[in-house]
Amino acid sequence: METIYTEKHKLRDAKTELFGGKLVQPHERPSRAEYVIDRVRKVRLGPVSDPDDFGMDPIHAIHEDHFTEFLKTAAARWKAEGFEGEAIPTTWVARRMSNIRPNFIEGQLGYYALAGETSLTEGTWEAAYASAQVALTGAERIRDGARSVFSLCRPPGHHATADMYGGYCFLNNAAISAQHFLDKGAGRIAILDVDFHHGNGTQDIFYDRDDVLFVSLHGDPHETFPYHLGHARENGTGKGDGFNLNFPMPPGTPFDVWRAAMAKGLERIADYKPDVLIISLGVDTFETDPISFFKLKSDDFKTMGADIAAANLPTHFIMEGGYDVDEIGVNAVNVLQGFDAAAGA
Repeated sequence: METIYTEKHKLRDAKTELFGGKLVQPHERPSRAEYVIDRVRKVRLGPVSDPDDFGMDPIHAIHEDHFTEFLKTAAARWKAEGFEGEAIPTTWVARRMSNIRPNFIEGQLGYYALAGETSLTEGTWEAAYASAQVALTGAERIRDGARSVFSLCRPPGHHATADMYGGYCFLNNAAISAQHFLDKGAGRIAILDVDFHHGNGTQDIFYDRDDVLFVSLHGDPHETFPYHLGHARENGTGKGDGFNLNFPMPPGTPFDVWRAAMAKGLERIADYKPDVLIISLGVDTFETDPISFFKLKSDDFKTMGADIAAANLPTHFIMEGGYDVDEIGVNAVNVLQGFDAAAGA
């Protein structure tokens, strides 16, 4: 399996995250991707390639242009105002408040943020842009005939909506990939999100559409981030009614329960008959991940990959979360090796 990867992910190197009432070293940091690419090379998964540059048009097919302009300029504007720390929002558009966008950078942070842990720093836009190009290059490989590709995206993307960032996510790589397939002639795309955290951004983007089926397996939003989406009753609206499927699960969920939920999701995907399957590949379901509560073990990720391969679809893996940094490389690559072994690659 080919891996698409760029060193430009290192440009996103925030020093602070709001966590547990403190400013701490971010869970989402450059070493995450470095451990994964080191493992890809160690096991000789396949060739590693730099991304091509597809420009802004595929990004703007998903994201509002005023939002991307904000991401491009926020860190510099924050610094120009004389603020010494990294840019973190302090206000939000809360219930019963006006939804008018402020002019001042501090107000705009709260207008565009959906959570407060993620700082905006110099280099964030460049890394997010490069991450989207990694996803788009993987999509093009699938369009050119590859049966599977791994886009090692960092920063991740599945919490980003068309006009909001948060949860360490700025541009929604899976959504950008899905829309690119559709714009190039595909009829239907399925996205299976196996990250511990619900892909609220991806759900929001496609919630009223029937050309993208979104299936998410995740921690119960009553108990964990992102809290405000991801319930089982959220099935889509309008044309999208029935094309959004959530499997929230409680603390302590073991692999057999998780796997049974994925089997149901894959059954729905099989019924949908998509042209391409996109996997939002988070491995923060691991038993020792510091910000999750599922109990998957390293070998379980091989089984996960094999189960995905049984769908027998062109499959685009896009890296999302996973914050036990010492084990992220093993766990992510176990999924890919399990897939390859089952697919006979």
